[in-house]
Amino acid sequence: MTKQQAIFNWSGGKDSALSLYKILHSKEYDVNCLLTSINEQYRRISMHGVREELLIQQAESIGIPLVKMYLPEMPTMEAYENVMRNTLLDLQIKGATASIFGDIFLEDLRQYRENKLAELDLKGVFPLWKIPTKDIIKEFLDLGFKTITTCVNDKYLDKSFVGRIIDESFLSDLPDNVDPCGENGEFHTFVFDGPIFKEAIQFEIGEIVYRKYTPATQKDDTSYDCDDSAQENPFDNGFWYCDLLPK
Repeated sequence: MTKQQAIFNWSGGKDSALSLYKILHSKEYDVNCLLTSINEQYRRISMHGVREELLIQQAESIGIPLVKMYLPEMPTMEAYENVMRNTLLDLQIKGATASIFGDIFLEDLRQYRENKLAELDLKGVFPLWKIPTKDIIKEFLDLGFKTITTCVNDKYLDKSFVGRIIDESFLSDLPDNVDPCGENGEFHTFVFDGPIFKEAIQFEIGEIVYRKYTPATQKDDTSYDCDDSAQENPFDNGFWYCDLLPK
């Protein structure tokens, strides 16, 4: 059976890691690259706030080529879609027929992705789709993955939740209205060890900072922060970030 050539949309976080694990074990797809959007100004993974150096170390430890998609600090939706389309077209020319995501239950987001991919004759693949998030996080931890929160949305969680390793203690401390996988954008993570890595990623915990985003100044443009789980109004709340320093 010939494997389909695929792009893997890599955020550096836990859902991406478990999705990649499942895809690599399915033997149905040959993952050509890890595709990650990066804030061009700060050289960090969009929304997750993780330094580009640590992303590179992840890709090297996984052993799959990394494709970096640089975006301005607060791109408009049009700007984001243009960069994404051009990047996907280039990867399609090189043989990709599918694009893989770690989405779990956000119907609108999946529909948006599939519509955009259909324009390029690419298939969307969602290995974690509709699996209960409590089961996902349990499987993730049982497999030996290790991850740390790098960004939390202060609409749901306070400063004490950022920079924490996700374990049973973390999960038990989550408020009832917070999804255990943060699928609604409550928190984002950085995976530093697990069965897809040849070796663990070494880092130190740096400072914790607070950021609040403001809308784009262009009168007719809709600002877009490239967060897969963006709220309806991403500007009425802020985010706590924990800086991770490469060793």
